[in-house]
Amino acid sequence: MGSPARELVLLDAPSNLGLRPPAEDAVPGCYKAPGALRDTGLLARLGATDAGVVTPPRYLATWSPGDGVRNAAALAEYTVRLAERLDRIHASGGFPVVLGGDCAIVLGAGLALRRRGRYGVAYLDGHDDFRHLGNSPHVGAAAGECLALLTGRGAVDLVALAGRAPYVRDADVVLLGVREEESFQTAEAGIRTVTSQSIMATGPAAALAVASEVLGREELDGFWVHVDIDVLDPSFVSAVDSPDPGGLDPDTLVSLLRGVLAIPGAAGLELTVFDPDLDPDGSQAALVADVLSRALGR
Repeated sequence: MGSPARELVLLDAPSNLGLRPPAEDAVPGCYKAPGALRDTGLLARLGATDAGVVTPPRYLATWSPGDGVRNAAALAEYTVRLAERLDRIHASGGFPVVLGGDCAIVLGAGLALRRRGRYGVAYLDGHDDFRHLGNSPHVGAAAGECLALLTGRGAVDLVALAGRAPYVRDADVVLLGVREEESFQTAEAGIRTVTSQSIMATGPAAALAVASEVLGREELDGFWVHVDIDVLDPSFVSAVDSPDPGGLDPDTLVSLLRGVLAIPGAAGLELTVFDPDLDPDGSQAALVADVLSRALGR
């Protein structure tokens, strides 16, 4: 188990475009996460090639209900550029490890892989990220909508870039680690869902069996691994925008990731939503970097 045989390529995607402001006159601090994680020596620990950074457009905090998705135009432009960078990494045979940023960066991966064929997603997240106009009176910050957007639910300027919609089919997604109280909407949509409570109660084996069933099918060309670090319980990592109890512990997350990466077809991994502004002594960054290093077998 562990990292794929291909060369690991570390890429920074420090976008905070998908989050709401944490306070008036402030911007989400997750754009600092790649730097904080690199400061732990992550590049050397992974033995990865450095692919640099895809710099996002300016964050605009102004938004009101009815305005559509916050920062939508900037997010669409960033998604295309991130997808192009991922295309180049894949074309060179590398395995991208992307340091976000908020979880809307998954749209870049979705677009890149949709161009290559039919891919699935292992979506490890404490939340379902499934808000859309079919279940909410309005849309807002894309980080709360990115699984909906990824599966084609939302404004055409985000869900159908380059005419590719959906980026991922419902049947090709497995949602792992979502809190039980948020799991019903994805389950009703036919997206295979395993809650954090279930994983902590019985261990990762059953979740990995579901993941293998979804992601190991012959009709798929591979799959992407999305990790929102709020899948961990806030007693371990609280430096996120929405820390909710009932999450995984680090050892369980490592085991889950190693098992997912052992399924043939893994095409890359991203880590999102860590906020160094909420981690002044750097201890949580060290833990997150350790989770990544262990999960990738380094």
